[in-house]
Amino acid sequence: MAILNSIRKRGVFLIIIIALALFSFILADVIRNGGFSTEKSLTTVATVNGENMPREAFMKKVETTQRSLGPNGTTAQAINSVWDRELRTVLQQQQYELLGLTAQPEKLEDEMRNGLATNATFQDANGNYSPGKVQEYVANVKLTNPSAYQSWLDYEESIKSITLQNTYYNMIRGGLRSTLSEGEKQYRFENDKRNLEFVFVPYTKIPDADVEVTDADITSYVKNHASEFEVAPQVDIQYVSFSEAPSSADIADAEKDILSFLNDKEVYNKATNQTETVLGLKNTTNYAEFVNANSDAAFQDRYFFKKDLPASIADTLFATPVGAIYGPYKFGNTNNISKVIAEKTMPDSVQSKHILIRYSGSLRASDAITRSKADAKKLADSLNAAIKRAPSKFKELAIAFSDDKSNSEKGGDLGFSGPGRMVPAFDKFIFENPTGTVGVVETDFGFHVVGVEDQRNKQKAIKVATITKEVEASETTLNDVFAQASKFEVSSQKGDFAEVAKSQELALKPVNKIGALDANIPGVGNNRTIVNWAFNEETEVGDVKRFSTADGYVIAQLTRKSPKGLMSVAEASAIVSPKLRNEKKAAKIRAAISGESLQDVASSQSVTVQNATAITMAAPTLPGAGAEPAVVGAAFAKNVGETTGLINGEKGVFKVKVVAVNNAPDLETYSMYANQLNNAATPAVNTKVYQALKKASDIEDNRANMF
Repeated sequence: MAILNSIRKRGVFLIIIIALALFSFILADVIRNGGFSTEKSLTTVATVNGENMPREAFMKKVETTQRSLGPNGTTAQAINSVWDRELRTVLQQQQYELLGLTAQPEKLEDEMRNGLATNATFQDANGNYSPGKVQEYVANVKLTNPSAYQSWLDYEESIKSITLQNTYYNMIRGGLRSTLSEGEKQYRFENDKRNLEFVFVPYTKIPDADVEVTDADITSYVKNHASEFEVAPQVDIQYVSFSEAPSSADIADAEKDILSFLNDKEVYNKATNQTETVLGLKNTTNYAEFVNANSDAAFQDRYFFKKDLPASIADTLFATPVGAIYGPYKFGNTNNISKVIAEKTMPDSVQSKHILIRYSGSLRASDAITRSKADAKKLADSLNAAIKRAPSKFKELAIAFSDDKSNSEKGGDLGFSGPGRMVPAFDKFIFENPTGTVGVVETDFGFHVVGVEDQRNKQKAIKVATITKEVEASETTLNDVFAQASKFEVSSQKGDFAEVAKSQELALKPVNKIGALDANIPGVGNNRTIVNWAFNEETEVGDVKRFSTADGYVIAQLTRKSPKGLMSVAEASAIVSPKLRNEKKAAKIRAAISGESLQDVASSQSVTVQNATAITMAAPTLPGAGAEPAVVGAAFAKNVGETTGLINGEKGVFKVKVVAVNNAPDLETYSMYANQLNNAATPAVNTKVYQALKKASDIEDNRANMF
């Protein structure tokens, strides 16, 4: 009671303290998020020169793009693809507005005319493009088909975008036209020649060990060339993994399990209150039902050639007589037993042709197909009868009646196909009937009038019934792996991560230079969860965390966290050290050189005077030294008989004397070379402009928060 009375007396004081604590918590969150708009990074993909890119619209485009990428496409790929497209659009649109560019109706009409001229929907009776037909179509779909109307609006927007884009880039290209004077310079660059004498003292003359490049040297170079060494935020991690792979006990149990399907079983039936015999693979005759009820893989009602089977079992399985069983055998992560249930001689490929008669509701039937299923069957039967009376009419009837326009003009020819390539009913007909057979086959696509044209390479094929069971980790194994992973997580949080891994004989795997938008972790695969954790502002270097993966667990430790800035000494060393080492070697070489003439310089360094003939600025290659553009450029600035000073080149220190100047003759016009420059610059305009706009823009990129 005394405590309660004390709290009551100080109630106002406590409320003030709690309020201040809450305010400080909110203020800290505001500071971390760069202002009071704490939801901005979650609702806005990016802010480009002050213009927001909304998350909702962006992610809808990501979903569409990911579907188009197929099952192997990742969210990261889709996000980055849409990002490049949307960022380009925003930057270009900002330029259009800045320049006052607009898409005039006349220009849009011209673009639309070019795009729709060959579409029959927008043509008049004479086959010409008709603006009236366009208006009629738009008015119709606006009233009757909202989806088609939205597609039309999207098409109009794309026409407008293309028109503005073409205008913008054409203006830029117009300003990049090379002059005749520039053409002349290019002509001289390629054709003026010099004969040279030179002395070349290679940097390799001085051992690397005699030249020290310090961390301070590298740091200074990086700061002085900051634009070349900027890096985005990066993290390093190290991790160990725990796999939920089946144990040896699990594998042994799986082998027993697969064998249990061989023999008949006595099973008690509660419904009939009787014990019944359930046939095993040895005695069953209903193979499809048995396999589909007991196997992890469905029954395949088809014949296999030896080449169609896994190489490891093909020979043995083909040598197994009909009715006999092969196995158990392992294939991948599965146990299997196979019974050969039939064999026959059949072609490995068949050439066929067809006339497809679709009906309303059949697979891939367009809205234009209105016939009923009964009418489609009647037409197919009629065509079949006509062809049997006159086989030569197949091509003519295919052209006239087939709804498969991909081959109707070729008389319905489908070429050669192997077993299993066509839909089952069609496949069975062409492989089980002799050449020359014509008949009607029903599939989900409609009714096919099918002709068997040719059959090749008849050989033995077998049909098998296979029970496949994936070898899975047991509950005991899964629990053991979880316990091991959890134990390591706790131990590594208390001790040295690497030492704990070593003591438990676990492979320690480092992953360096992970970017905020990366998704793939080598050895783990796609795992944004790990990347997001490593970049989380609350995660500190040394922190350890357990993550679930597709096949177990990963225990990761954050080992480095670098904000956006310049490369570290360690990162820049491979690039900078060779440059600084050569600079220091050049200084040593220069200090050791005596004399002014080429011969004196050569003698002082125990090298020879060399010759180079017909050297151009376009191909600045010196014998024995390779490409040396700075050296050749200095030589071209001298007259005959003149000598350069000492020059620090790519491979060493040079001194050059011009022996002969052979300038190319003047041309009447240099338009060809000016055009050459134009042609070289034009293809790269779009990319270079986009890169320049990105570099000059203020872009706040929040993509890392999107996935």
